[in-house]
Amino acid sequence: MKIAQIVCAYPPYAGGIGNSAYRFHELLSLKHEIINFTPDNTRPFLRRGHGAVLPQLLWKLRKFDYIYLHYPFFGTAEIVWLFKIFYKRPKLIIQYHMDVKNQSSAAKILSLPSRLIRNSLFNQAEAIVSSSLDYVKHGQLKKYYEANMGKFQEIPFGIDLQKFQPNPISQPSANNLIAKVKNIVKHINDLFIKKDRLDLIFIGGLDKAHYFKGVSVLLNSLPSLDQRKWNLKIVGDGDLRPEYENLAARLNLTKRVEFAGKLSDEQMIKALQNSDLLILPSVNNNEAFGLVLIEALACGVPVIASDLPGVRKVFTDKREGLLVIPGSVEDLNRKLEFILKNEGLRQEMAKAARRLAIRKYDQELMKQKYENLFTE
Repeated sequence: MKIAQIVCAYPPYAGGIGNSAYRFHELLSLKHEIINFTPDNTRPFLRRGHGAVLPQLLWKLRKFDYIYLHYPFFGTAEIVWLFKIFYKRPKLIIQYHMDVKNQSSAAKILSLPSRLIRNSLFNQAEAIVSSSLDYVKHGQLKKYYEANMGKFQEIPFGIDLQKFQPNPISQPSANNLIAKVKNIVKHINDLFIKKDRLDLIFIGGLDKAHYFKGVSVLLNSLPSLDQRKWNLKIVGDGDLRPEYENLAARLNLTKRVEFAGKLSDEQMIKALQNSDLLILPSVNNNEAFGLVLIEALACGVPVIASDLPGVRKVFTDKREGLLVIPGSVEDLNRKLEFILKNEGLRQEMAKAARRLAIRKYDQELMKQKYENLFTE
């Protein structure tokens, strides 16, 4: 089967849409031929931010059995729509990632054609995939979903559980000698390095496209916490990083907050494994799922995340982590205080996190769901 995957961004750019497209390619490329079309590998006629017009698709797509379009992709969604008016094959499947809110005036004007033809485009699709139907039911697609429920399929993001796993030092061993060494290393780390301190981590883009990640909310929630008991590592980069660094300085947090920049996959996994709690305080439903949440869960790291449609279904509140009121500095502060004072509960959450990842987010489960999607 030959599949054209069309997406607005792709690694090495950090972002949920691009990463999900990369994993789709990774899961299915051994069995199917998948060709990626992005603004970076296909010369766009026009381009602004993540929007681009790729007119070449009008003649290139005829060679494929399926089109797999990641939406939103302003400028190119219209090209796919125009193509499908004239050609019934290849079949179209759309993966709906997120609602788009709080656009600039220029972006609203440029995205207007895509919004006008959206329902018509979705009618052309054989199926619409979402990582969370909870997100679809409570977002901009609510009315369309209610009228076309049979067209939607929920396929959560999957993860390589061999790659993302808890810190080996913290895992039990059947070998007595290895177990004793691990206990010694853990004791030394707890006694002389961590000193009853929690290592917090945030992972996300620090650019304007990811303004909704809530970094300023996170930073403003920290000053009243006992600064002897936590450190925060912020992983990611972008044009808003200087603004966040200045905010951390104004809040006198520079000794406790590290801006680590963009890390390689290996470095990011190691950073997660060395962390005690991941925080994703997104402020609105531009955050539709939070891929980093399942990466943390797989590493046995409990999470604090905003109570938003889609995000709130990734884990169970008070079991693998805690939900917070979106945009609330006060509520995030309360939840952090609670975790700081309940280490036993945090450790139980860490065990539950790994169990949930194994049960629900194993990428082999997602691979089978994608295979079923095409064969059906």
